[in-house]
Amino acid sequence: MKRLMIVCLLFPLLVFSQTSGRVIKISDGDTITVLLEGNQQKKLRLAEVDCPEKGQAFGKNAKQFTSDQVYGKTVNFIETDKDRYGRSIAMVYYDNGKYLSRELIKKGFGWWYFPFSKDTSLGKLQKNAQYRKVGLWHDVHAVAPWEYRKIKRELRNKNRRL
Repeated sequence: MKRLMIVCLLFPLLVFSQTSGRVIKISDGDTITVLLEGNQQKKLRLAEVDCPEKGQAFGKNAKQFTSDQVYGKTVNFIETDKDRYGRSIAMVYYDNGKYLSRELIKKGFGWWYFPFSKDTSLGKLQKNAQYRKVGLWHDVHAVAPWEYRKIKRELRNKNRRL
């Protein structure tokens, strides 16, 4: 009963905090740019998912999937935070309520970004995609993007010291 009351109280905030914009650019699988009213552009980093980087296996596939899903469409989004680069982190919805991060994980084009998500259903979707070997899970040696970035940082730092 207590949870129901909390949801009822917070629901109007969620509905009214949604913003809409037309997707005009796909930077990579988990970063899009939307055009807001007044021709203002806003770069959004998708919440709860981390897709392969551009130079990483399946990076182009993740970008293409995101493009196929939302490019040119009007999406609704809820900003949840800012990342260290100043991008808005957002939950992006399209096509009558599809959650883009969920779709990426389900189709095997992104990892559940568990350090920044409490939605364990996304972890279950990832395990299912792994079991079915869809998308990036074809590769038994798939490297999570946060590990890939860490390795690249360490190599850059090592090369600077040489």
